[in-house]
Amino acid sequence: MIEVMVIVGLASVVLWFIFGRERAVTIEEVPPKWAPILEEKVRYYRALTPEKKKDFKIEVARFFSYVKINGVHFDVTLEDRLLVAASAVIPLFGFPGWDYQHLDEVVLFPRHFDREFNFQDPKEMITGLVGNGPMEGKMILSVIALRAGFDNTQDKENVGIHEFIHIHDKEDGEIDGVPAAFVDKSFVLPWLKQVEGEMSAIHNRESSLQSYGGTNKQEFLAVAGEYFFERPHLLKKKHPELYSMLVKTFNQDPTELLSKSEERPLELGRNSPCPCGSGEKYKHCCLA
Repeated sequence: MIEVMVIVGLASVVLWFIFGRERAVTIEEVPPKWAPILEEKVRYYRALTPEKKKDFKIEVARFFSYVKINGVHFDVTLEDRLLVAASAVIPLFGFPGWDYQHLDEVVLFPRHFDREFNFQDPKEMITGLVGNGPMEGKMILSVIALRAGFDNTQDKENVGIHEFIHIHDKEDGEIDGVPAAFVDKSFVLPWLKQVEGEMSAIHNRESSLQSYGGTNKQEFLAVAGEYFFERPHLLKKKHPELYSMLVKTFNQDPTELLSKSEERPLELGRNSPCPCGSGEKYKHCCLA
């Protein structure tokens, strides 16, 4: 949701900052305790080759070096920090050396919140937000929703990836629903035509994309992008043309990486935390 208002040298295992960031990160700087957490929690990481896993961890370390992660009224765990970083790395993994120029801090709230940043008795159920104005450079995420996005690989949703796609969208100066990778204007018109058709299908309830993707072009890109990384095989089957354009957008093809067998549903009991990130029990929230 958006607010309304390298180069890799495998021989030396060094990743250099570009876009004005000069610090280099080496694999020796990556703590060993990161790997088991990423292996358990991040399906995308788990599917990578050993060399690509090294690259992924270096990108995580590089992300930590220029983006702060803070919690509001709770202690942020290493797992939470790694899930934030994984959310950031996945959309850009096809572009080694790219980073997020319009981000300096991610703020984690203990549950969903509203536009006044109230989470005790919120008037809305916002799980992720990219700030502007006084909040420029900030991203706010519900930590419950962040965790649920990686626990459930069946629901096409991942709030962390969703919000980082918005930040990536902003690399060309504004969040406009046109991928930053489409610097060649010849790609822009086909993309906009594709978006128009897909949004029309959403409005007519003829699409497998989440209805929120029909809000505007900006949200369509983020919704389609999280679907692309969460359920790539299903998206490719149901929306092959869109899938092909997203392969160009992110310069990667998740169907070549992720196994269909791992697109498994999250097993929920009535008393399980609701996967929407509300903080309520499933029986009192989405099940009801």
